[in-house]
Amino acid sequence: MIIILFASFFVLMAIGVPIAFTLAIATWLAVILGSNYPQIVVIKEMFSGVDSFPLLAVPFFILAAELMTGGALTHHLLRLAVQFVGRARGGLGYASIISTTLFAGISGSALAAAAGPGAMNIRMMEKSGYDKPYASALAAAVAIVDPIIPPSIVMIIYALQDNRVSVGGLFVAGIIPGLIISAAMCAVNFVISRRRDYRSMDVRPSLREMVSTTIFALPALALIVVVVGGIRGGYFTPTEASVIAVFYALCCGMFIYRSLHLRDLPDIIFRSAMVTVGILLILASARAFAWVLINEGVPQYLADLIISWNLSPIAFLLAVNILLLLFGMFMDPLPGVMILVPILAPISAHLGIDPIHFAMIVIINLTIGLITPPVGQLLYVVSSTVRIRVSEISREMTPFLFAYLIILLLLTFVPSLSTWLPHVSGY
Repeated sequence: MIIILFASFFVLMAIGVPIAFTLAIATWLAVILGSNYPQIVVIKEMFSGVDSFPLLAVPFFILAAELMTGGALTHHLLRLAVQFVGRARGGLGYASIISTTLFAGISGSALAAAAGPGAMNIRMMEKSGYDKPYASALAAAVAIVDPIIPPSIVMIIYALQDNRVSVGGLFVAGIIPGLIISAAMCAVNFVISRRRDYRSMDVRPSLREMVSTTIFALPALALIVVVVGGIRGGYFTPTEASVIAVFYALCCGMFIYRSLHLRDLPDIIFRSAMVTVGILLILASARAFAWVLINEGVPQYLADLIISWNLSPIAFLLAVNILLLLFGMFMDPLPGVMILVPILAPISAHLGIDPIHFAMIVIINLTIGLITPPVGQLLYVVSSTVRIRVSEISREMTPFLFAYLIILLLLTFVPSLSTWLPHVSGY
């Protein structure tokens, strides 16, 4: 059964079948050809993969992000960033990083960040004389911060796979690593901008304009405070927070900024539904795929094997980094979390590794896969959005990938960067 599962999986991946269908078809073939189970078990497990109350947060956070973008809140966040750093050498690069980081408190999705503020940033940088491939690589690289800073769809899925962590705890844990990622992207932008002398010719806004822009952006900035503060204060659950985020974004777009109209809502809802369907289909297929692995005893076998090696916690984490970086090159973060966490989390628990620390290592590793070929979804999203070849983006990606490797090592050897804030917050 396992041989059929993996053989069909790799063949389907090699011929370019979308990951959701690859997982589902491989599972179905394994059940039909390698077992005596009825085919209905595949449907049952796929349904179980999405039959979860916490998963309701996923479509609502996606809808909130679409409403924020449609309501021009993303535009105001970008203006806020540009007015402070736009005229510095490499300033529009910094503005791209800052605006995407602020957007992370709204969307929780790297793909939404790349297609929304990322695309706007690329066009603005290109008009100011920045190389389009560099602007595209920067937008793709910094979009990874969106699944790290709360709210995060990947963190919601992770918490469903490992009952030692909570969604709220992971949300708080992602704040410091997310800011470290943004700082590292600024460092890369600093070096490259000095080397290429990237500058903006825009006129510096007056003090009055800066104050006005800042005040106008405050409602958009307040959303992350509402979501994280409300969850931490016990006023609502993450699922309830996602619904509140939708109504907050709707009110901001329609009544504060007045750039969102009733005629825009059907298109926004349709786009959100399409993204949600894609995510839920991946989760359903990954659940069925994971069921075959668990039913065949693969997680327990691998756990016993790795434990028998007597690895130290650090050696285990370094091995996990390598494994997940390779795994992320071929599979999206969501199915990666659903398949690998049930295998690796019990081993980390046996070694005494803090579950929040381990969760951040896994999440960041898998999200880095979004900018690494051959799958690298962010590369293709940016490519199709601004009409540039993936190969051109990939050539500019090397310094950003190097920065991410340094971040991974830093988070691996300094657990407090992931654990201090959630622990002092009571998680």
